[in-house]
Amino acid sequence: MEEIEKAAKSANRKPEDIVLVAACKTQSNEIIDAALAAGQKIFGENRVAEVYEHFEGRDLAGVELRMIGSLQSKKAEDAVAIFDVIESLDRPSLALALANAMQKLGKTPKLLVQVNIGDEPQKSGISVPQLPKFLEDLQGEYGLQVSGLMCIPPARQPAGPYFALMRKLADRHHLQELSMGMSDDFKIAIQFGATHIRIGSALFGERN
Repeated sequence: MEEIEKAAKSANRKPEDIVLVAACKTQSNEIIDAALAAGQKIFGENRVAEVYEHFEGRDLAGVELRMIGSLQSKKAEDAVAIFDVIESLDRPSLALALANAMQKLGKTPKLLVQVNIGDEPQKSGISVPQLPKFLEDLQGEYGLQVSGLMCIPPARQPAGPYFALMRKLADRHHLQELSMGMSDDFKIAIQFGATHIRIGSALFGERN
């Protein structure tokens, strides 16, 4: 997307340091075909079932699949089997389920912790005050390595302060990946250091 390059240059960043994750929730297989043909290689899915609908039977050489939606603990084994990255690790029960699934399957997808950056009761994510202890437990108790953080800021509020806090949290905990920013606010996210932006409607058009 041209807008990513412009936003990166405005933030004095290299466009190649920002990864476009194509959020393909509810999109048709024809649209996925077109994205693959255009060279898009990184896709985000909100549901385990939908990733099978979109990608089962395809040649996935060079393709990275990322789980970006809320993940049920009972779906942990399926998620570990198919995803390269799971961005929505947010509670001890899921950590245990993922650790068990990784040991069983011999696979270690990259993990990001989802932070409930706006402290919204209706949203998934670990709270900011609980984050340090959660990160400590993930490594010490569950043997899980975390690569970064993910968030969805509150709607209808300026996203900048939330993205700024996420940047501080990532730096404080020495985490390299910062998945934040979607179609409406990815330019702001880039300003505050997003390494991965999850774009759906701005890339594919409105959802079906």
